[in-house]
Amino acid sequence: MTIQNRATLDDVARLAGVSSKTVSRVFASRELVSPETAERVLAAAKRLRFRPNTLARNLRRGGGTNTIGFIMGELGNPFYYKVAAGIEKELAAHGHALVVATTDDTPEGEERVADALLAQRIGALLLIPVADDQSYLEGERQLGTPVIAIDRPARNLVADSIVLENRRGVFDATSRLLARGHRRIGYVCNPASVYTQKERLRGYRDALAEYGIHDSSRWERLEDDLTIPPDRIVDDLLSSEDAPTALIAGNNRMTIGALRVLRDRDAAGRTALVGFDDFDTADVIGVSVISYDPFELGRQAALAAMERIGDPAGFTRQVELPTWIIERGSGERPAPTGDDH
Repeated sequence: MTIQNRATLDDVARLAGVSSKTVSRVFASRELVSPETAERVLAAAKRLRFRPNTLARNLRRGGGTNTIGFIMGELGNPFYYKVAAGIEKELAAHGHALVVATTDDTPEGEERVADALLAQRIGALLLIPVADDQSYLEGERQLGTPVIAIDRPARNLVADSIVLENRRGVFDATSRLLARGHRRIGYVCNPASVYTQKERLRGYRDALAEYGIHDSSRWERLEDDLTIPPDRIVDDLLSSEDAPTALIAGNNRMTIGALRVLRDRDAAGRTALVGFDDFDTADVIGVSVISYDPFELGRQAALAAMERIGDPAGFTRQVELPTWIIERGSGERPAPTGDDH
């Protein structure tokens, strides 16, 4: 197969019978060219399948592009691509394009892909922070590239953030379990060094404290579920002395792990389970969840980016989006009779 050379600006000019400068004006500032000339140039460009190099033009001007970068974690997690879908939908409606890069949920991956995207002079950078420190982005932000943190605030960086009501969601779920008689309520998730888990764990502990339960450490398993299989973490908790009668899983991976363990250990379905994050088939198998709208999380982040592009010096803000509980059966199981300790 023979590959044709791409048409150049000069090729369009020759076909349209105008100068190269006129073609450039049509794509840069169409109002400076007569409608008849602009129509002739655009027709020639379409015929030649010519695409202007907007990146090069913007770089010559010292500016960015209308392309927005989004850094997310590993592709296997549905949360990430639903957030990306919300971002893309809103950006497309306003004439912006989206480029996505993944970190594999590693701090070194975050900085590496951030550098790669920023080298393309993107118009704004959206990211779900993984590293403990985002100060490496401060210089770029000061040069005018807006940075929007999603799901968790950036650390050591002045940046807008779009997050969830993490504490409120888990507080409400724990309170409901307590109201159904449970007193031994387990919490399984990643270490609380991550903002989302810190807030969710705080909601869990605050709800227990309102019932006079101030030491929940024996029912907590805060382990990295990318290093230790979630099944093993949950099984360890349920094998312990004074095992919990109810579980709250702090993310969808832990929820799936809990379901596998409960299938083998609790065929009678006595242990209550509430998971943070809804997922496909959760409604089919009757899993109660703390839910939210990841698409809206992305959409709000895109709106924040465009607002920040228009007002780079404005005050930063943190937006909290609501969470809610969907009751499907697993989280509504009452405590076993006599479980009053």
